[in-house]
Amino acid sequence: MTSQTPWTGAQTDASRKSLLARLFPKHRPSGLAEALTRPRFARFVGYYRPHRALLAAVLGCAVLVAATAVALPLCANYITSHLVDLKDGDNGLVPILVMGGIMLAIFLVQTLATYFVDYKGHVMGARIEADVRRELFEHCQKLSFSFYDRQRVGQLMSRISNDSLWLGELFHHGPEDLAIGLLKFVGALAVLIYIDPVLASLIVLLTPLAVAYARHFNRRMHVALKGSKEQIAAVNERVEDALAGVRVVQSFANEGDELRRFDVENQRFFESRRDGYRSEALLWSGMDGFSQLVTILVIVAGAIRILHAQLSVSDMLTFLLCVGVLVDPIRRLDNFIRLWQEGYTGFVRAMELLEEEPDIVDAPGAVDIGEVAGAIRFDTVAFRYESDGRLVFDGLSLDIRPGEFVALVGPSGVGKSTFCALIPRFYDVESGSVSIDGRDVRSLTLASLRRSIGVVQQDVYLFSGTVADNLRYGRPDASDDDIIAAAKAANAHEFIMALPRGYDTDIGQRGVKLSGGQKQRLTIARTFLKDPAILIFDEATSALDNDSERAVQQSLLSLAKGRTTIVIAHRLSTVRQADRILVLTPNGIGEEGTHDQLMAADGLYAGLHRVQARI
Repeated sequence: MTSQTPWTGAQTDASRKSLLARLFPKHRPSGLAEALTRPRFARFVGYYRPHRALLAAVLGCAVLVAATAVALPLCANYITSHLVDLKDGDNGLVPILVMGGIMLAIFLVQTLATYFVDYKGHVMGARIEADVRRELFEHCQKLSFSFYDRQRVGQLMSRISNDSLWLGELFHHGPEDLAIGLLKFVGALAVLIYIDPVLASLIVLLTPLAVAYARHFNRRMHVALKGSKEQIAAVNERVEDALAGVRVVQSFANEGDELRRFDVENQRFFESRRDGYRSEALLWSGMDGFSQLVTILVIVAGAIRILHAQLSVSDMLTFLLCVGVLVDPIRRLDNFIRLWQEGYTGFVRAMELLEEEPDIVDAPGAVDIGEVAGAIRFDTVAFRYESDGRLVFDGLSLDIRPGEFVALVGPSGVGKSTFCALIPRFYDVESGSVSIDGRDVRSLTLASLRRSIGVVQQDVYLFSGTVADNLRYGRPDASDDDIIAAAKAANAHEFIMALPRGYDTDIGQRGVKLSGGQKQRLTIARTFLKDPAILIFDEATSALDNDSERAVQQSLLSLAKGRTTIVIAHRLSTVRQADRILVLTPNGIGEEGTHDQLMAADGLYAGLHRVQARI
């Protein structure tokens, strides 16, 4: 059996933790130690890189703050220790005034340096916080459909907004508190040792007790705050879910049920905050107690040493002033621990999201799709949503010619929407391939592939803003004339002009101010404006009345000329004009042909048609 040194550089953090757990079963790393992996800490420090100059200036001013804090007690010591000599001199007042001027200059330097650290440091922290939030949002835009299939929007919103709130404070106060605290502690301790090594040694002996106390409650705060962030995410999720579906809630008169569900999550969040506040209060009161204990120790021990002529009164005064300086690093340690827990636990949750890799990415060497003729081929495609789930397709093969109008029909759940989702690579096949113009879609860049495909999905989604904003989403550089032409093609221009401000009318969140048919026609117009080579309509006319449906069908047929078009429809009247109708079943394609051919065959399609005719 070969042996291996546990802490070789080749091992990952995970393997180190695993090995540590096997060697020392009773040892369990704290939550903070688990979170503080080397790659994450390196990434944390890396956010300072674009702000190196500002960080250096802030740290330089922090050095001035610490140096001036230690210098003032030394100036006071000079005055008090030379009072007798100055009193006996002819011009004793002059040295005192000179030293007072020096102290005033030191004070002004300290004030200006403190202002710079506080203002510019906060600006730097806010910039980094904004950078992290932007990176989170950008990353979420890249994550695949499969990620959103298993995640909840409220949880993601919490990570992007709530978890990043404390990051700015941590990125600002972290280096500042550490630099000032360390320099003040070392400087003040050096002065104390110079004045009286005996008293200084007593303070040094008490310091490890304070550190151990702080570490204990540091761990407790981490656990509490981590739970608190998870619970506020659950609260956000509950709120987002209830408010997004408020019309359903009110239509079923279930406001009381929603309030009870909210109360459960809200109470859990309160409990987690209470635990965190208890640990924080114990930490702060303990550290304040330590500083008071040091002051009492210096007064009592110093008085004894004065009685034995081992310490002068002036040195005792300087000692007390330096103890005051020494207490500030302890308070900064308190503040740093609080900010670290609030900020770094949020940073870890943000990194967990950033470390989520998209399932669908450009392959190495992916190429732009270029001009698209529109030939689509499914070659023995197998697909399932979950690795252990059932196969939606198993060996599906199909060819669609350039410019062909193909309709997909069949009962719910047989994979019609899945079929269409595989073409723009919203999901990747498990085996086989989907190709456009003879090229596997996985060999094409996602941006160029999806620019060439227009999709009107069954779930209508409009953004808050004006009608024109939503239409221009299909082509940001579109002119007003282009927008109007697309709206007319989708039979939407007439109702748009009837709105209070026409194309400049605000339609509210998700188009709440519009009817279902109006929203559907706007999404169709948005796709018309995109002018893609391949069109996919997933139940695109499902929300339209009969008159609007007929108008949109005529527009659709006009737009489909020369383009490959795939239409999913439960209402079979939508697909009569299709070049080919595919009847999907749980076992694949059950039938295919034109409307007349399938009706003459009196098979699956004819059966579906008869069922609808009776409704």
